[in-house]
Amino acid sequence: MSGRGRLAFCAALATLAAACALLPLVEPAAWLIQAAVLIGVQAGVGAAARRVPLARPLTVLAQALTSLLLLTVVFARSAAPAGFLPAPGVFTHFSALFEQGVQDVSRYAIPAPLTDGIRLMLIGGVLLIGLLVDTVAVTYRSAAPAGLPLLALYSVAAGLSEGGARWLWFLCAAGGYLLLLLAEGRERLSQWGRVFADRTRPGAAPHQPGSVAGPAAAPVRTGRRIGVLALGVSLLVPTALPSLSGGLLDELGTGGGAGRGQGGGTVSAVNPVVALKNSLDQPQDRTALVYRTDGEDDSEDEGLYLRIVALDRFDGAQWKPSERRIGEIPDRLPAPRGLGPDVRTSTVRTTIQASDAYAQDWLPMPFPADRVRLEGKWRFEPEGRTLVGYDKQTTRGLRYTVESLRVRPTAEQLRNAPDPPPALEREYTAVPGTLPDVVPRTARQITRGAANDYERAVRLQDWFAVEGGFSYDTEVEAGTGVNAIADFLRQKEGFCVHFSFAMASMARTLGIPARVAVGFTPGTARGDGAMEVGFQDAHAWPELYFEGVGWTRFEPTPTRGSTPPYARPDAPDPDRDSGEVLPDRGGSDEPTVAPSPSHECTAQQKRSDPECGLAAPLPGSGSSEEGPSAATVAGIGAASLLLLALLLLPMLLRMRRRSRRLRSPSRGTGPESAEGVLAAWQELLDTGWDYGIVPEDSATPRTAAERLARVGELQPPEAEAVQRIALAVEQVLYAPEPQPAPGITRDVQRVRSGLRAAAPRTLRVRALLLPPSTGRLLRAAGHRGRVLRARWTRVLRRPRPAE
Repeated sequence: MSGRGRLAFCAALATLAAACALLPLVEPAAWLIQAAVLIGVQAGVGAAARRVPLARPLTVLAQALTSLLLLTVVFARSAAPAGFLPAPGVFTHFSALFEQGVQDVSRYAIPAPLTDGIRLMLIGGVLLIGLLVDTVAVTYRSAAPAGLPLLALYSVAAGLSEGGARWLWFLCAAGGYLLLLLAEGRERLSQWGRVFADRTRPGAAPHQPGSVAGPAAAPVRTGRRIGVLALGVSLLVPTALPSLSGGLLDELGTGGGAGRGQGGGTVSAVNPVVALKNSLDQPQDRTALVYRTDGEDDSEDEGLYLRIVALDRFDGAQWKPSERRIGEIPDRLPAPRGLGPDVRTSTVRTTIQASDAYAQDWLPMPFPADRVRLEGKWRFEPEGRTLVGYDKQTTRGLRYTVESLRVRPTAEQLRNAPDPPPALEREYTAVPGTLPDVVPRTARQITRGAANDYERAVRLQDWFAVEGGFSYDTEVEAGTGVNAIADFLRQKEGFCVHFSFAMASMARTLGIPARVAVGFTPGTARGDGAMEVGFQDAHAWPELYFEGVGWTRFEPTPTRGSTPPYARPDAPDPDRDSGEVLPDRGGSDEPTVAPSPSHECTAQQKRSDPECGLAAPLPGSGSSEEGPSAATVAGIGAASLLLLALLLLPMLLRMRRRSRRLRSPSRGTGPESAEGVLAAWQELLDTGWDYGIVPEDSATPRTAAERLARVGELQPPEAEAVQRIALAVEQVLYAPEPQPAPGITRDVQRVRSGLRAAAPRTLRVRALLLPPSTGRLLRAAGHRGRVLRARWTRVLRRPRPAE
């Protein structure tokens, strides 16, 4: 192999070595074999073009065209003429695959599945890097700058991967680069030649140009020593300089959020949205936190949101936390910004225990925290009122106590809030010029006619949560482009990130200071009085600022979290005197000249006394002193029966749905058939919903069964019945020939009895009279109504044939 051919081979090998750093990101690793084959063809075309020889630009163009043909054959063969020609449809197909890959990257946790979109991004990116390395190192014969594309390839992998094996992938990339440098050095030495004989060996022949043996060995050994020394210096120097952080030898933390040093530092702008999405997408809801609170039992209390961090920087594409200074944790945290003395507050003491599976360097706390007691290396960031760990400090297994304020503003206080400080208003109402026009335009349409910022905020919240036709779906991608919010407003499907980002952005366009908080919803109550928070309780919500109250939570996400009392404009004012006598709505405030009827008038007095006679019924009115007429009794009875039927309608609908799902086998649609197994599974999920266990659409059958048994506190026989039902569902969904599932009806009834036995009395009554699962019927009816309306609209709009 010639020197240039050897150099081309080493360039391809260096690219593949750097590409190995991407292996932990996806599974399986078969894409690397495809990339190796394509890079080999690409390098071979370059070697053939240089041997012709072609001009350098033509060599690069030949390699680029070859790469495009290869990608067309591998990814877009169906859209290409003759299976390989890159027609316009091929580029459209590439664009769709690339967009799918971007969505898949933000959707899946590491390691992600090897979807077509991700495979195109991996192989296409490696081919591009390979072309750059071959062009710089071989075609233009400058191997040193070729390390920049290799560094870019490794940096992408190192920035996304986690774990302690990153040093192995660094060694692969560094080894490939050193191999490329050595090959280039040997090729250059072979061009220099020697005019002197080698004096180290008697009788040795003079060195011939083109040879890499003999005298060239010493310079090559020197090059190896220089390369190893340079590599060692590049690794050790960053660790020795105190002003540098985040060096290659630093282990990847869970968030990398805190600066170094005992005296504080800065909080880096780490975006926790990806971690939130990964938590929601976990197939099994593991416990993250368990907490107890000594707060008073308030019927208006909707539970404690555990807030982690505030995202206050909006660039039009995504929300991020700003980089701010952090310092020592004071004994008592500063007073919450903007909170006035007229707002009713109470102190809540919460003891929180983090599980070993939850490692986060931001501390989840109720907001606003007033005092924190914990061990470890933590610092306080005052603007967001958050605690952040430094020097690898995380929440793993941490136990801590937080005293926080439960702020209870009234709607009137929010409605009459004065203007915020100008500096705060400028910072938290800033929106970029790239924000699509549909965002402010929609915000103005929704809030048209609102008299103040509070009414505008409530209208935005209610539009997202109730009136706008949005649906909650964790399968929708979060999106990071400038059109992500506009796409969400058009598609009307998303999860908490979409709702909170959109509402906060729209609030800013209306001049309301806004930011986004990330944390956990209150979780699920346990039998021992503690609250259990799982990874799937991760949540995001908007915080809007009102002077005199401070940062105030709103809840625009449907079916998630709880709407705070102050955000319900029709809720009673808690500060209003409950003893106030209200006027009788059935009477009239107008004075009357007729005497008031006396409760002491007898029937005889009503006939003889003129005064009492005025209060007696008129003749022929259908009334008598013996009591109401038959028509009145019939009307009251009919109204009572109708009211009773309306009250019992949810229970009757639920009983009918349960009977249809668990009916006896008939014509292949009974419980033992595939349709019957799925119907029984749906009945089991709805039963759990009725007893307070809200179903999770993203959970697998086995995960849902484990959660049902755990949260429902089922006994072993009932827990085994749940697992049998889940296995039967998996058989139907995944087995080529599902096995019959005898006894599945009895298992569902057994689980229902177990849930009822473990539930408190109030929950049992609610499950009987007002089962929450009847909401599915309402949604189904609404969907059928929309379908019928759309069908009739198409029929009415169909053009009539000309007569």
